[in-house]
Amino acid sequence: MRASLTLSLAVLLALGGAGTAHADDTARLKARAQSITVTRDDWGIAHVHGKTDADAVFGMAYTQAEDDFNRVETNYLNSLGWLAQAEGDKAIWSDLRQRLWIDTAELKRLYAKSPAWLRDLMNAWADGLNYYLATHPDVHPRVITHFEPWMALSFTEGSIGGDIERVSLKDLQAFYGKSTDHVAFVDTPSSWVEPTGSNGIAIAPKLSASGHALLLINPHTSFFFRSELQMSSDAGLDVYGAVTWGQFFIYQGFNKHIGFMHTSTTADAVDEFEETIVRDGDKLSYRYGKELRAITSKPVTVAYRRADGSMGERTFTTYATHHGPVVREEGGKWVTTALMNKPLEALQQSWLRTKATDFTSFMKIAELKANSSNNTIFADDKGEIAYLHPQFMPKRDNRFDYNKPVDGSDPATDWQGLTPLDALPRLRNPNIGWIMNTNNWPYSAAGPDSPKRADFPRYMDTVGENPRGIHATMVLTDKRDFTLSSLITSAFDSYLPAFARQIPILIKDYDTLPANDPLKKKLAGQIALLRGWDFRWGMASMPTSLAVFWGDILWDKVDKSDAEESLTVYDIMAERAGAKARLDALVEASDRLEQDFGSWGVPWGEVNRYQRINGDIRQPFDDSKPSIPVPFTSSRWGSLASFGAHRWPGTRRYYGTSGNSFVAAVEFGDKVRARAISAGGESGHPDSPHFNDQAERYTTGNFRAVYFWPEDLKGHVVRTYRPGG
Repeated sequence: MRASLTLSLAVLLALGGAGTAHADDTARLKARAQSITVTRDDWGIAHVHGKTDADAVFGMAYTQAEDDFNRVETNYLNSLGWLAQAEGDKAIWSDLRQRLWIDTAELKRLYAKSPAWLRDLMNAWADGLNYYLATHPDVHPRVITHFEPWMALSFTEGSIGGDIERVSLKDLQAFYGKSTDHVAFVDTPSSWVEPTGSNGIAIAPKLSASGHALLLINPHTSFFFRSELQMSSDAGLDVYGAVTWGQFFIYQGFNKHIGFMHTSTTADAVDEFEETIVRDGDKLSYRYGKELRAITSKPVTVAYRRADGSMGERTFTTYATHHGPVVREEGGKWVTTALMNKPLEALQQSWLRTKATDFTSFMKIAELKANSSNNTIFADDKGEIAYLHPQFMPKRDNRFDYNKPVDGSDPATDWQGLTPLDALPRLRNPNIGWIMNTNNWPYSAAGPDSPKRADFPRYMDTVGENPRGIHATMVLTDKRDFTLSSLITSAFDSYLPAFARQIPILIKDYDTLPANDPLKKKLAGQIALLRGWDFRWGMASMPTSLAVFWGDILWDKVDKSDAEESLTVYDIMAERAGAKARLDALVEASDRLEQDFGSWGVPWGEVNRYQRINGDIRQPFDDSKPSIPVPFTSSRWGSLASFGAHRWPGTRRYYGTSGNSFVAAVEFGDKVRARAISAGGESGHPDSPHFNDQAERYTTGNFRAVYFWPEDLKGHVVRTYRPGG
């Protein structure tokens, strides 16, 4: 239900009393809204136009709130460290972690010193969200009843997991908590943790049928993590793509001239330092070379909602060295974490790259060096394609292994400034004609034309190759005449290289069993099914179901980091697990399938499902409610199209929560054109026709046309209005 644009004075005063816009401010916002037009197409996607860039920001913030205010607010509760005010004491530790780096007084100071053009954008962002609340009195924020412009600086990087999430909440609680604190964490099987990341592919003109560059934008995120929209202005802004809920810049997308896709990097830009603590009464110091330096301490107060709805507070004395905040203790040493904390530069870089017009201007913006967590795949209408490593890359002494905590008392372990951009792994127009990244190392990004591993410090990559990298190389090598359609087909290629590597080992285990071994008979049918498999997923594929159940069981049994998907992990999982473990896992997988589905021969589409029941961020999955079969698998097995799914409490089927989300294929040239798909739909409201209208297309890779140009929109406009209307 939408309130009318004209609000009674009584309502406005009530809103003002609640901390939202006052009557005079609402009048100002209403007047500003007259400079903005929102056009909703037949997929519910907003095309926002304003006279100025700031007007466009006002409009896009407003439309995001229309589509899913809960996700907008929740993202800022997370980024500001205010989530416990909504969700109770279970969120205290994530709030404390955030507040170790995010200080509201510092954000206000940075806002005050921001360039005027950026303050205009932040002001417009807050105005757009506040105008939405003023014109929708039926919407009740959980905490943030009024947005302030400086808040935009708390959330400046749009990836699925920021650098701060590298800090363990368990370890943080163990260090700063009380022994009586309840440990509010649930350990889940590692097979339930989908590798985070994405795929990006750029095709040079010489390999495309049209003679134009092509770009695949294929982020793997939590479902419904981003909104899809277009924002333009009379000042020259015109960009389309995915925006992380609540942010005012397109994070992955394209404008008339360029496109950019970000993939989570495996480079090391977050380091831990072991600090040697010296106590002298109440005085705390840490060793640094031959000197003692004072530990910095500051109180951090975290507010939280009690079970009865009242508010409580916990105040922590936090500690830091010049390396960063103390986050845990290990072996008698305090451990600090160093990471990028440049919100002002990061917000500028995130916005300015949406207005770049070619590779040169894009690289000029990259000199801000405020991207720490992403590789970037680039393409433009001049036919250039490129790979960029994260621009925030600390220089370090390569003698030390920064994958582990280093000795903070040794000055040689300190960061030594940032690496110049021309000293990072980078590609521009490689002779092979394609570039890809799948969260793997940069040393296979363009086949034989890739950067050479020996030319760079080891901290430029921490994982190595992964099955998706092998798969992407396979589908790109020796291919020509790419079109948007064939690029999409490549992105949904069904081969699973991890199983192509592992299943033959399992079959050999079986074949070498003695003839009288009981497993010879018990597993005969399963092995016959796997022996004839082409290692491709599909709705009707029974081998896929058996292999995934087997792989998940084995994955949970091996010792590894949940987030890793390097080939080393697969060596441990299959080659080094041992024949008994491999065969026992197949028995367990067969038994589980029989228990849940009545047979170990079950079509994959019967197991693997997409379901969206309501607008909650965490879905209450239910086997008795409608769901849709999905043919592709977790990216863990090398599937380029990713669907991270597993069983949930009370379910036998696998339901997905992450993987392919917004996906687009873009062709540059005289006029950019694109096709795209999003998980579910644009709206977070179950009563909207756009809540789930893309679900069937999503599961089959049936991309829709993107309406970028005004002529594209003709015949597809459902509604045109001004914010508040």
